[in-house]
Amino acid sequence: MVLRGKSNRLRIIGGEWRGRIVEFIDSPQLRPTKDLVRETLFNWLQPRLPGSICLDAFAGSGALGFEAASRGAAEVVMLDAAAAVVRQLQSQQAALKAVQVKLLQERAENYLRQSADTFDIVFLDPPFESDLSAHCCALLVEQRLLRPGASVYLEARRAEGLPELPPQLTWLRQKQSGDVAYGLAQYEGSL
Repeated sequence: MVLRGKSNRLRIIGGEWRGRIVEFIDSPQLRPTKDLVRETLFNWLQPRLPGSICLDAFAGSGALGFEAASRGAAEVVMLDAAAAVVRQLQSQQAALKAVQVKLLQERAENYLRQSADTFDIVFLDPPFESDLSAHCCALLVEQRLLRPGASVYLEARRAEGLPELPPQLTWLRQKQSGDVAYGLAQYEGSL
C-alpha cells in the first residue's frame, strides 16, 4: 500500500467527524470527489441523511461513504473491488470508530445483482473510464434495491456528461465543476 502525502488525504467536511482527515492509497483509479462538489451534494441530501441506509458502490477514497456516516446515516455499505483499497478503508473505519459502516470487497455490479438490501441513498461514482453508471442505475431499478423516493448521486467526466437514466429515475439537480458533471436523481417507483 502506497500513501503519497497530502495528495492522498481528504477532509471530512461536516457532521460528527468534521475536519478529520481520511487517507487513501495511491491509485490511478481513485479520484476523490472534490470538497466543493461534496459540500453541494451533502447540502442537497442533508434533510434525507439522518437515519438513512446508504450504498457507496465505488467507495475508493471513502469520501462519500464516510461523509454520509459522519452526517447521520444509520448504515453505509461501502464497496470496492480492490483488496488494497478495502484494507485502507478498514484502517480509516477503525480510526473513525465508524460502526455504522459496512465494508465489502465486491464489484458493484455483482453486489447489485445479488443484494437483498434496499437503500435510501446511493452514490455512483465509478472510474470515469468504465461505463458503469448507466448499467448500475439499471440494476438498482431492476433488482428493486431503491426505497420509494430514494436519491441516487452520479458523477461523470464533464465532456461525456451524465448518463441517461431509467424511466423510474428523474433528475432533481445537475451541476458541473471543473471537468466533472454531477447530479442527484430521485426514484419514482415502489419496492
